[in-house]
Amino acid sequence: MVQLIGRRTLVSMVGFLLLLVAIDSQRLHADTRKSALPDYIIEQFGSPPAVPEGPLSEALQHAVQVVFVDSMESSAWRQEQASELAVIAESADPRIAWLIADLMRFVTDRALVGTLAATVTDLLGISFEEGNHWGRTTDHLIAWNIPAPPDYLSVKRKIFTSVVPGWDKIFVEGDIDWRPGSWGGVLIDDRAFDTTDEPCNCIPGADNPEVTSADDADWLDDEDIVFGIEVNGEYRAYPRQIMEVREMVNDTLGGRDLGIPYCTLCGSAQAYFTDELPGDTARPVLRTSGLLIRSNKVMYDINSYSVFDTFRGNAVTGPLAAKKIKLKQAGVVTTDWGTWRKAHPQTTVLKESLALGRDFDFRNNRDANGPIFPVGNVDPRLPVHEDIIGVVTDSGKAVAFQRSIVILALTKGDSVEYENITLKLDGGGIRAVSADGKDAGGHQAFWFAWSQFYPDTVLWSL
Repeated sequence: MVQLIGRRTLVSMVGFLLLLVAIDSQRLHADTRKSALPDYIIEQFGSPPAVPEGPLSEALQHAVQVVFVDSMESSAWRQEQASELAVIAESADPRIAWLIADLMRFVTDRALVGTLAATVTDLLGISFEEGNHWGRTTDHLIAWNIPAPPDYLSVKRKIFTSVVPGWDKIFVEGDIDWRPGSWGGVLIDDRAFDTTDEPCNCIPGADNPEVTSADDADWLDDEDIVFGIEVNGEYRAYPRQIMEVREMVNDTLGGRDLGIPYCTLCGSAQAYFTDELPGDTARPVLRTSGLLIRSNKVMYDINSYSVFDTFRGNAVTGPLAAKKIKLKQAGVVTTDWGTWRKAHPQTTVLKESLALGRDFDFRNNRDANGPIFPVGNVDPRLPVHEDIIGVVTDSGKAVAFQRSIVILALTKGDSVEYENITLKLDGGGIRAVSADGKDAGGHQAFWFAWSQFYPDTVLWSL
């Protein structure tokens, strides 16, 4: 009897000690996560919760299936989902909050959003006021770098493809972090190449756009913003009014093929060469997926469904990622039409009809007060919407030049240089050139966007 009680006591003591070890390990994991975060993140978002490691329990796996998969397949929220959501809330596993954020993005019922937000409070320890619960949740998850739960992508794919089946080829494994990937509020542009005039319920990219001479572009005012590109001595202006409607143009200039994405949210037009690729690689035709990552558009190739990092130009999924395709950039000068036309009178310009009768001004209206989609933490060295000129040096180092300072310096005749990069005035805007005077592929963007995709960027100063 004594021996039996002793064994039971020993088992209880061992179990209690294992529990203490688990608690201490969880605390240590939380402390490690906290110490790895910059102070400004802790100040803005608070301390991150403890995050368990390893697989989910069978009960939690079942809850994930019922809440995030079954509900989307049946397009209904029943008592079973409510019961299993309670299991998730009790799990204290912050990783599941990524899936709650994904589901929140598509839920329109305010009561259900409130229920999901209450579960997020249990998992992350954050409170909610009236407003964008999905955005607040996602901002915290990004800032704290909360890991995704096991088998995250397959569940996320089921949530998203239940809404837009065309995303099934987009959400695949690759060199991409899908955690912050979310819906931008529009559908995928999956039209074939050279179907500019074919209507779609999407942001319709333009292929082989019609152009006119500068003299015939009497619809543009001198102060209208354009994105100027030069290739092999041929100049073309892409008016912002058109790019805000199209967001993606596949064009040919100076004998070279180009893919030109414009992210209104990032204040950034870029130009990528889509020809002269290794081997028998066909020209990528870039399209808008309708998805965002940290308030930056996710673009893809309609032929291979390979996703590209919009800021860096490298393929991150699909056959083109397997080939390690990285698109070289052409420089983009952001300026006004009057000054660009005066500096380059031979320039062509996209035809007015490409604007489809619309005249958006997202830059100075919708996007004027900070990112409208979750971005998490933002490098505090500059305001989030400060304009910078971003470029990558020959050594592979990313450098950002604050546009306002550069304009003043160049106007005074001062030099602006970093490693092999020199900035110069061109048609009222700024162009980056390399040591041999050739285009270095720089472009203008908001600071928050550049610093997120190049987190180790150098910030140039006089």
